[in-house]
Amino acid sequence: MTTQGPINIARAILPSLVLALSIQPLPAQHPVHHALDLTIHTPESVGFSSERLERLHALIQKEVDQKQLAGAVTILARHGKVVEYRTYGQRDIATGVPLTKDTIFRDYSMTKPVTGVAMMILYELGKWFPNDPISKYIPEFANLKVYKGVDADGKMILVDPDHAPTMRELMTHTAGFSYGGGKTPADAMYHDLGVMQSKNLQEMIDKLAKIPLLYQPGKGWLYSSSMDIQGYIVEKLSGQSLPDFMHDHIFTPLGMRDAAFFVPEEKLKRFATNYHGGPQGELVLGPPPTSAPHDYAVPPSMASGGGGLVSTAEDYYRFAQMLANNGELDGKRVLAPSTVKLMTSNHVPDSLLTGEFGIGLSVIRPGFGWGYDCAVVFDPPEANLSDGKGTFFWDGAAGTWFWVDPTNDIVFVSMIQRMSSPDNHPLEYKSHAVVDQALVDPAK
Repeated sequence: MTTQGPINIARAILPSLVLALSIQPLPAQHPVHHALDLTIHTPESVGFSSERLERLHALIQKEVDQKQLAGAVTILARHGKVVEYRTYGQRDIATGVPLTKDTIFRDYSMTKPVTGVAMMILYELGKWFPNDPISKYIPEFANLKVYKGVDADGKMILVDPDHAPTMRELMTHTAGFSYGGGKTPADAMYHDLGVMQSKNLQEMIDKLAKIPLLYQPGKGWLYSSSMDIQGYIVEKLSGQSLPDFMHDHIFTPLGMRDAAFFVPEEKLKRFATNYHGGPQGELVLGPPPTSAPHDYAVPPSMASGGGGLVSTAEDYYRFAQMLANNGELDGKRVLAPSTVKLMTSNHVPDSLLTGEFGIGLSVIRPGFGWGYDCAVVFDPPEANLSDGKGTFFWDGAAGTWFWVDPTNDIVFVSMIQRMSSPDNHPLEYKSHAVVDQALVDPAK
């Protein structure tokens, strides 16, 4: 047999082989996110039911009609396509000024995930590592003690930590810090020393260095000043102030035009009036935006990484969509996909997922944990939630909330201004359920 035989056979088979390969199904592709487009698309184009989304509108409108909210802005997107961008009610009840899309809101604790992104930017630069002791970057914390009750005379019993609290524990509220919301003598020190009223972040750190941890590092979960401490670390590792770092590395690349730690005079007319719940459940006017202890008209001397930002709903949507896009928006990459995954994965050990810890309805439990500066639903059925696996989210004291569902590629942002009402968290969780039930064609 000559060598031409096998060659001729190959030539005969090759066209059929190429054809067979060409008709094989391609592997599943992740959605391709193009430039941010705020054009409103039909819900059906991305698998939602317009009829079922009316339940979301009814949910928010009922709160306004019953005077539980002055107003709200909501943005809902899937595959990077906005299908809902609505305003409800008023920016200010007394004047009757309608709430508009460019209204500026107090983000409060929705600042925390933004601080988390700032920290992850520095992580990508090799500036810190999760297992590092916090004291590597804050030497003032080298001699922290742990509160272990009181003696017969009512004095605090202090012991050494089993191990130095780590950056991972700082990022997950498991290091032992507090906001001073408990009834222990250690909690009282937060108020006695005026930790959150410090003149600057260095003064805050100096005060915290005097206060014992509330529990052994890694042995509890307590919503805390950890993200304010991270704000200090951002400044120290970057050489910039926290506002400047966020402006240069997050706000400007993402086009977050009104995101800041204060509201300039020319924008104050767009600043939403803040309310809180009265004794009968009615809305009661909150303090003016230019009054103590937080005068929003001037830059703060201590920028709070835990709760100091203001933004529009669109600003925060841009931030959330960047995370949904695995770290990129409009061709501007803020984080690598692997870093977003690290940030938005659960890092709370199983030993703490017991239902004993949490804040409001956000209870740390099986299937529901905490990543780096955001809550994470890593097993929705186990957590009794309808969210897609890996959904991460957080909210703020004035009722703002957002979530990103990477499984279903959904982003939702809602901005309201109603301080610490008992209805804030139920409304947030109801919105998850109402949006989820409207997704009738997830494969689309």
